[in-house]
Amino acid sequence: MEGNMNLSLKVWRQSNKDTAGGFENYNLDSVSPDMSFLEMFDVLNEKLVVEGKEPIAFDHDCREGICGSCAMYINGRPHGPLKGVTTCQLHMRSFNDGDTIVVEPWRAKAFPVLKDLVVDRDAFDRIMSSGGFISVNTGNAQDANSLPVPKEAADDAFSAAACIACGACVAACKNASAMLFVSAKISQLALLPQGQAERSIRAEKMVAQMDAEGFGACTNTGACSAECPKEISMSNIARMNREYIGAKFSSTAV
Repeated sequence: MEGNMNLSLKVWRQSNKDTAGGFENYNLDSVSPDMSFLEMFDVLNEKLVVEGKEPIAFDHDCREGICGSCAMYINGRPHGPLKGVTTCQLHMRSFNDGDTIVVEPWRAKAFPVLKDLVVDRDAFDRIMSSGGFISVNTGNAQDANSLPVPKEAADDAFSAAACIACGACVAACKNASAMLFVSAKISQLALLPQGQAERSIRAEKMVAQMDAEGFGACTNTGACSAECPKEISMSNIARMNREYIGAKFSSTAV
């Protein structure tokens, strides 16, 4: 069995979005390789509290790779060195004894730092509010057999719906583009019968809100998909572009 590790941590500390931040160095001894990355931060914060220092603020909720809250930039990569995992699913066995680990918040104009490693991701919520919904009649649910969906479309919609809106795509993109996130949310509805009512205007509204929030343009480098913990495909961006062009043609024709 692997022994415990001694680590050096270089963590971004910032009081609020209006103040300048900087890195602070911490040493942590006897870190179990079986700890998750967030459990390691829990131990570090307990140590800081005992020493009379302010603990490090970081986002977390489910700790099961579902909520998307655990947004950390670790050694230059969103969510750390492993592919297809969130920070809360990253374990300390991925590091070595004596390592220095650099931890930062997401870096994007549209994601201002609230405190330390916590960023304001309300921009995603506003994009969703602009068009990421469906209109349905209230009452009893329709029988599933009355809404046939081709297997390929169902699979693609399910894959797009796996997006947890963590913002890793934005953090990975050198232009801080949100196109992978927005395209996933557009795709999952465009592929299903329930999403057709708003289909002609959904992409137009969501893309407009994305631009208004200050996200950058797509770089086409694929860093977003490569660093996405749910491995959302870039094919969704192509679909979003088709949906957007179609919406523009429809609104011009009207």
